[in-house]
Amino acid sequence: MLHLDRAAVAARLPRGALIERLAQAFASDYTAPVRQRFDVGRVPGTNALLSMPAWRTGGPIGVKLATIFGGNTARNLPAVHASYVLFDGDTGAPRAILDGGELTLRRTGAASALAAKYLSRADAERLLMVGTGELAPHVVLSHATVRPIKAVRIWGRRPEKAREVAASLQGHDFSVEVCQDLESGVGWADIVSTATLSTDPLIQGRWLHPGQHLDLIGAYRPDMREADEVALQRADLYVDTRAGALVEAGELVQTLAAGVIQPSDIRGELSELARGTVAGRRDTNTITLFKSVGTAIEDLTAAELAIEGIGAQR
Repeated sequence: MLHLDRAAVAARLPRGALIERLAQAFASDYTAPVRQRFDVGRVPGTNALLSMPAWRTGGPIGVKLATIFGGNTARNLPAVHASYVLFDGDTGAPRAILDGGELTLRRTGAASALAAKYLSRADAERLLMVGTGELAPHVVLSHATVRPIKAVRIWGRRPEKAREVAASLQGHDFSVEVCQDLESGVGWADIVSTATLSTDPLIQGRWLHPGQHLDLIGAYRPDMREADEVALQRADLYVDTRAGALVEAGELVQTLAAGVIQPSDIRGELSELARGTVAGRRDTNTITLFKSVGTAIEDLTAAELAIEGIGAQR
């Protein structure tokens, strides 16, 4: 059975190709049940085991198993560890095991970039990255694949981590620097991406201005959030999947519970954007907001791309 470690997965998932394959996948017919989450820590909500299966008729079957341990940040370890198993769609036999961490990082950045193709301004040049975890560079580089990004700023609660991320992004076709003040950074940006574990709103809706695109990636639990109610009120709302976002995305769950927005305020999900059944950005002055919690079709698509052209035996 084929085994692809982190380096092999990275080498076989070029960002442009992955974004294009995700567009094709979301436009196709697929099955991706809402992920199952199990608390596995002594304190509920601290550590979790996730199971994310997906399949297409006539195609392979895949499942990602992931753990999320929030306390790993203090240990200087990734919060997320994962493995991906791909099975043959005809026989059910296992075909490959892939490093799920690298696969997740790349597919998550690619999904946000795909949404930005539909929702951000075509001339978006300035990107603010809020968050300094492993995902941050992937989000930046994925957005730069679909938009003419010329300048990037990195904001984090720990300035030393923001400097590390900024240093890792040197040498690309954009300038990069640390953002000292979040409010001014938001006001400066064309695209604002957030990938944090925050439980309190970081992005204030009053900071947003016409034409911006807000890309919310963190807040994968109902008790977490990265933007306040005003931001959701002001923006045209889109999600990766309604099924996942309406039960897991803290910004949506809490704002809906408060009666500030209604489910009908969500204009579309990524599959509808990819199929062209829902329009994206309306005009240059619209504020758009994309909220993702992750969906297993992204993992399956990335795994299929990664093993393309490789035999199942070594």
